[in-house]
Amino acid sequence: MSQIEVDHDGNEHQAKFWDWPLHGGDGVIRVHDDGTGFEVGLDAKYFTEKEITVKVIGDRLEIDFEHEQRTDKFGSITRKISRCYHLPAGVDAGSIKSHLSQGILYIRGNKQ
Repeated sequence: MSQIEVDHDGNEHQAKFWDWPLHGGDGVIRVHDDGTGFEVGLDAKYFTEKEITVKVIGDRLEIDFEHEQRTDKFGSITRKISRCYHLPAGVDAGSIKSHLSQGILYIRGNKQ
């Protein structure tokens, strides 16, 4: 298992990718997969880079989003979301990087 650091420098993501057609509303913003690599964009607007963990476990990508409990005048709230995906065939697990930009977590990897 290896954990991937979530990079965050505030720069706007400039690449163009097609929208994921089958999972509307489930938090998957975009997926790009071709012969050179892959990228997935996930909705992370409620989380900071310190509240996100990205891990590679074998051929799986595991992403956890978690806030500590917060209290306001209405009560308390805790958010925790976990996602697990199979890496596309041929992806070099050592090349996977993540970047948080404008509420979207981008995870990229190169293919061998």
